[in-house]
Amino acid sequence: MPGVSSLANFMMPGRLNAIRNTAAAFAVSALLAYPAHATGADTDTLPVVDPGPCLAAISAGADRRILDACGALIDNEKTAKADRLKALIARSGALIRKGELDRAIADYDVMIGLDPQADFYNTRGELRWKQGDRPKALADFAAAIKLNPDHPAARGNYKRLAQELERLGALMAVAGKPSFNCATARRPVEKAICANPELANLDRQINAVNTKVVRDATADSPRAGRALQREQDEFLSQRNADFGRPGYDLQKAMRERLDHLLEIERQ
Repeated sequence: MPGVSSLANFMMPGRLNAIRNTAAAFAVSALLAYPAHATGADTDTLPVVDPGPCLAAISAGADRRILDACGALIDNEKTAKADRLKALIARSGALIRKGELDRAIADYDVMIGLDPQADFYNTRGELRWKQGDRPKALADFAAAIKLNPDHPAARGNYKRLAQELERLGALMAVAGKPSFNCATARRPVEKAICANPELANLDRQINAVNTKVVRDATADSPRAGRALQREQDEFLSQRNADFGRPGYDLQKAMRERLDHLLEIERQ
């Protein structure tokens, strides 16, 4: 369906803010992909379900109106399949912009039940990945590829997520151990990390992801690789300096650093 894959590009983990400025345009293009007032075989016996208010809300880019008007269209059991898909596409975009990913995923469940498309599976997978449900996300990307072996977004997502799962599996083998040798740790912050398995795991994850993003960036541009490594060195220096000061939260700082690196990796 034209337009759906473009939405997926903005649903990648870390890109939900970008979708706020583009979802309305996507929804209009997606709606145009379906014929107006598509009906079933028993059209003459069905009451007319007017999609006009939903379409008008999409054109206006009014999320609240989309949620109200398109919701009514979706919930009406007499709504034709094509009109229901239009409304679901629009409402899911509005829900994503609100950060209600569970409800958006539920809408994609319905869309896939009505019309199993590679784009729908791929986008649901991206939303599940964003929520941290990696196994189900990987299954969605695989389903998208099965439907369309040449789907570029699904293929890229499957490869990146498989690598992430492989890395996490390797980390499990050294659970509770940091990236450095605790026997030679001298800094107070390093000793604190060695004494806390959760901090140790965060340290190893940070080191693993940083190594990968620096390597990948260096392959394209040595300057970019050096810049990323300097960023990591600055993080470590700041961590070492701030540890022990009032208000400093080591675990929070490490989680934020890991999230930042994972976002870089997914770009």
